[in-house]
Amino acid sequence: MIRLARAEDSSAIAAIYRPYVADTRITFEEVPPAADEIVQRMSNPCHPWLVLEKDGIISGYTSTATMRARAAYRWSVETGIYLAESAKGQGLGKALLSAHLTLLENQGFTSAFAGIALPNDASIGLHEALGFRLMGVERGVGFKLSGWSDVARYQRDLAPRTNPPGELKACRDCFEALPVG
Repeated sequence: MIRLARAEDSSAIAAIYRPYVADTRITFEEVPPAADEIVQRMSNPCHPWLVLEKDGIISGYTSTATMRARAAYRWSVETGIYLAESAKGQGLGKALLSAHLTLLENQGFTSAFAGIALPNDASIGLHEALGFRLMGVERGVGFKLSGWSDVARYQRDLAPRTNPPGELKACRDCFEALPVG
């Protein structure tokens, strides 16, 4: 089942994210956030977080963050997806990210971005399968775990750009329309 994340999911989300922070360069975050920090990050009503719940256990999540601080960027968002090790290789990431993108489109966002630390063939494959296109590579922009990493920047258009653009809708107002189970 894919659903909107709730505050009580924050410990499970933090547990999924922890090994990515502690043991990989997939994220450039260096200190695993605690559950209360996750709750804070989920607090924007227009930036949805979804969880994948399988057999009563949260085994993955997607997040959305502000693309940039300037107001004119508000129709574009930065996305992230993380799966528990036990959920990988089953197509669950594709279902989860697909639902997330549909929700973002329903809310009125025009484009979604992903920064993928290289190498990460699994994430590149997932994003390209869902229509993201490579926009460029930022060379040697992150230093973590004794090495420098490049970041591939991917973009997916979600909706046509209108003039003027419509106001964004809160994720809770758009989630019911999603075809997810």
